[in-house]
Amino acid sequence: MKYALGPVLYYWPKIETEAFYHAATNSEADIIYMGETVCTKRREMKVPNWLDLAKEIAKSGKQVVLSTLALLEAPSELNDLRQLVNNGEFLVEANDLAAINIAHDNKLPFVAGPAINCYNALTLKLLQKQGMVRWCMPVELSRDWLTNVLKQFASLNIERKFEVEVFSYGYLPLAYSARCFTARSEDRPKDKCETCCIKYPVGREVFSQEQQKVFVLNGIQTQSGYCYNLGNNLKDMKGLVDIVRISPLGLETLDIVRQFKANEDGTHPLHIEQKRDCNGYWNGIAGLELTQ
Repeated sequence: MKYALGPVLYYWPKIETEAFYHAATNSEADIIYMGETVCTKRREMKVPNWLDLAKEIAKSGKQVVLSTLALLEAPSELNDLRQLVNNGEFLVEANDLAAINIAHDNKLPFVAGPAINCYNALTLKLLQKQGMVRWCMPVELSRDWLTNVLKQFASLNIERKFEVEVFSYGYLPLAYSARCFTARSEDRPKDKCETCCIKYPVGREVFSQEQQKVFVLNGIQTQSGYCYNLGNNLKDMKGLVDIVRISPLGLETLDIVRQFKANEDGTHPLHIEQKRDCNGYWNGIAGLELTQ
């Protein structure tokens, strides 16, 4: 299996973003995703900055993939999207059908990101026809579901020409909204948010009345309260999953890549804690559950 660092989902200062990616060149990740996927107001890194950084990181020999927004709301965002898709050098991760359409119109291959609602073999067939070369399945689906949908794909007598990627570590992106929950939590309107999410480098925690951490707010994105961790489920993926995605939470995430890779055969299990980590979705149960 290969290991990928997913795009940074949070709003980090430009200097910290660049430092993270330069450090990632010395990590054990095979693939590095980069780009803004959550909110276009996060302008520390603009499209030219992402393209320049991608060229730098690619010199390390890692595969670089440019990730796109999951929710587009303005014509200016489409212009940025076209620049990313038509970059002329790097594969693009599409997190919205607009990106898929632009890639298809220009006969360019693409990665279907986890924000694309793809739940059956017929949709996979269509996406492959449009140019999909890699598919990161939606985060709420299980190993059994993945097994069944790939069997369905095979039953259509169609050769599978795409890689399968699974989001395996980090706070799960569960939903997107036109409203900004981080701004609302600070009693700010979205149009005057002052990009306050930059104060929360791994999102803002939300607790229930019973003090259970139920969600993480990340701008317009709602994430899981517990950290998804499939580090001890890697043996289940052999022969089924091509790429394991690890979502960055900081420089320490680079060591998580090493730990995952060391435990690929189950000989170096990761330390996973109740009420901090979860792996329920992969096992077909409630997402916040943890099975050892």
